[in-house]
Amino acid sequence: MFTGIVECTGTVAGIRSVNGGMALTINAGALDLRNAKEGDSIAVNGICLTATSIRGSIFTADVSHETRDLTAAGLLCPGDTVNLEQALKPESRMGGHIVTGHVDGTGTVRSITGGEAGTDFVIEAPHELMMYIAKKGSIAVSGISLTVNDTEGDTFRLTIIPHTMRATNISLWRPGTRLNLEVDVLARYVARILSMQGESATSESAASVNKPATGGLTMEMLGENGFF
Repeated sequence: MFTGIVECTGTVAGIRSVNGGMALTINAGALDLRNAKEGDSIAVNGICLTATSIRGSIFTADVSHETRDLTAAGLLCPGDTVNLEQALKPESRMGGHIVTGHVDGTGTVRSITGGEAGTDFVIEAPHELMMYIAKKGSIAVSGISLTVNDTEGDTFRLTIIPHTMRATNISLWRPGTRLNLEVDVLARYVARILSMQGESATSESAASVNKPATGGLTMEMLGENGFF
């Protein structure tokens, strides 16, 4: 589990094919790996990867063919800058939001607009993910915990402050750049509960469907508790 608060950026030092997937070698730069060991999880551009070897500031991680195909990992090249975060410790501050490192899909930068207070990025997301992306909600983009400022159609807008630009690889994003997206895990579970509730309701008799609900999760309950 991660928070989406990027610890530092690293550099792709090497890539090789392995059993239909790939092995990434990362120069972790300023990331403190002194207490890390083989088998530990490290988020690379938001993808939870397992370190298979660690030598000083260099670590290697395998990427399965499924992960390569689902994420933007297959677009990485030696020399590319990547966002890095080690797995959350129980005593760590929860500075971002709950991030699993299980990427839901990729989005594409559509436009970039600079401003004094920050830079606006409009990202196009897969249509099926937009139901989980809400104005003022959280989303992990390339492993960075960010707040959605607005949504329109299949796009959402982010405003990035200068500190975040400096601390991550966002300054390298350009129109057309593909980015790893992980929606808020809480939104996924809420949607699943509502879906199951709907399936249960349709399986009941017409008489039962018309009876008032006596418990469980309702749209009214979600609204009263600030989910929308």
